[in-house]
Amino acid sequence: MDRELKERIEILEGDITKIEVDAVVNAANTSLLGGGGVDGAIHRAAGPELLAETRKIGGCPTGEARVTKGYRLPAKWVIHTVGPIWSGGNRNEDEFLASCYKNSLKAATQIGAVTVAFPSISTGAYRFPLERAVDIALRETKSFLQANQSIDKVIFVCFGSQAYNKYEEVLKKVFN
Repeated sequence: MDRELKERIEILEGDITKIEVDAVVNAANTSLLGGGGVDGAIHRAAGPELLAETRKIGGCPTGEARVTKGYRLPAKWVIHTVGPIWSGGNRNEDEFLASCYKNSLKAATQIGAVTVAFPSISTGAYRFPLERAVDIALRETKSFLQANQSIDKVIFVCFGSQAYNKYEEVLKKVFN
């Protein structure tokens, strides 16, 4: 069973704005109005129409997800999720991060996406420890895929070799 599930997960090093999937997940901030890192890159690549649509949404709380069109991205949809800012691990950061993955995957099924690409949520400017974040991402994805057959492929798109190597390492542990 784990081998079958593992085949539905792919890890790449690259630019998430260039990945051809049904839905790309944006590591957004609570305003949904763009920012740095992945969020800024997705907004720039999607074009000004994305900002116009996110203004109408009115924000997103940490751990939740909101969906917009992909506009100029190769992805039809953008699923915006707000990861937690790391504060030492005593402010429910693990639970909030797990909710990001659960809610993003749930949103993907609701819009009919069968391929989804994720960045490494909260591990950049929000300083969530990389290995801990990757473990949560892969465990939540595994759990979701075990219960849901509608998503064919989840791709984790890593910015840089450090993140890529950590995803590969943790993937082996989670899917022994």
